[in-house]
Amino acid sequence: QVQLVESGGGLVQAGGSLRLSCVASGTIPRPNTMAWYRRTPGKERDFVALITSGGSTKYADSVKGRFTISRDNAKNTVSLQMNSLKPEDTGVYYCTLWGSSFWGQGTQVTVSS
Repeated sequence: QVQLVESGGGLVQAGGSLRLSCVASGTIPRPNTMAWYRRTPGKERDFVALITSGGSTKYADSVKGRFTISRDNAKNTVSLQMNSLKPEDTGVYYCTLWGSSFWGQGTQVTVSS
């Protein structure tokens, strides 16, 4: 079992920044890939970014150049730095162990115009 706990969401004005964090605990497979997804109003949960154990990253086109995913393997933590936020970034952000059924509970991000 793997537990994932997200934090760092909140309300921010358009153009602002937020940093999300996800702490993993339990029996964590290694190596692993961690990812962020988001559920925006009226949509399914969509991919945002992922990072491998070696630090390789991939981003959704909609967030490239604005979001940065990073990880601290020693602390079992993955973070998502979100800059230049837009109202369309509003949603619930989830972290997941890529390829598994383990998901966090989500953290709400609201970007006001």
